[in-house]
Amino acid sequence: MNQLYQTLRDALLPLHGAGEAKAIALLVLEEGFGVSRTDVYADKVRTFSEDERLRFERMLRRLVSGEPVQHVLGTAHFCGHAFRVSPAVLIPRPETEELVELAARALERMSLESRSPLRVLDAGTGSGCVACSLKLRFPAADVTAWDVSDEALAVARENAKALHADVRFLHRDMLQPYAEGDETFDVILSNPPYICLHERKDMESVVTDHEPSLALFVPDDNPLLFHRALADFCVEGGLRPGGVLATEINSALGIVTVACLEEAGLHDVTLLQDCFGKDRFVMARR
Repeated sequence: MNQLYQTLRDALLPLHGAGEAKAIALLVLEEGFGVSRTDVYADKVRTFSEDERLRFERMLRRLVSGEPVQHVLGTAHFCGHAFRVSPAVLIPRPETEELVELAARALERMSLESRSPLRVLDAGTGSGCVACSLKLRFPAADVTAWDVSDEALAVARENAKALHADVRFLHRDMLQPYAEGDETFDVILSNPPYICLHERKDMESVVTDHEPSLALFVPDDNPLLFHRALADFCVEGGLRPGGVLATEINSALGIVTVACLEEAGLHDVTLLQDCFGKDRFVMARR
């Protein structure tokens, strides 16, 4: 077994389980230095240059300090694409790929019924991974993405440019109500903040110390703040009649989130589970 791999893995074991330490070590060698796992297992890793060894040591120090591997490498993979990430944006997660799939199915159905470009909104875009992935999958769609963070929008625009995804990015707070003259969308999707502040103490420090609190947390006394705002925006005109809202939710608040959207006036509100069997998404129609 390669010595560099063993050094990485062993240094990460105190912070992560054996499986995760192994996965991170292999990822760093492959993406950071072009060393395949086959070469690692066969102990056929080339000799690193002095610059590579220094970079390896810097990466190792950052990883041992608890920094996410995606920040150390500068990229995260999502829906088959590489996205630049930074502490200004959430690191894309596998569950959110399922949100993209839900929206994609709705768009596929709608595209059979409409000759006009379908209008899609990603509210709270972060890195732009959701908006860009949908635009690349549906090139004819008109995709808009909002975020309240200028730093996040800068990352999202950089990703869209790198992927040649023609997404329109706007600085807007998703708590801002619908106003006359605002655009109306066919599909709205969002991964809004939904973790209650009291849950922070139970989360891993790799998340709480390195990802933006603005994109994670909601007040304990108003946990559906963003879902209620999204529902109101849809009902007041942001979503066309028959259009679809798809959003991630707090798995502990599935039933009350459904009730919130129904009370706002949305129809066919459905609670859906993620690949781990947890309540994770709500879909609704106007």
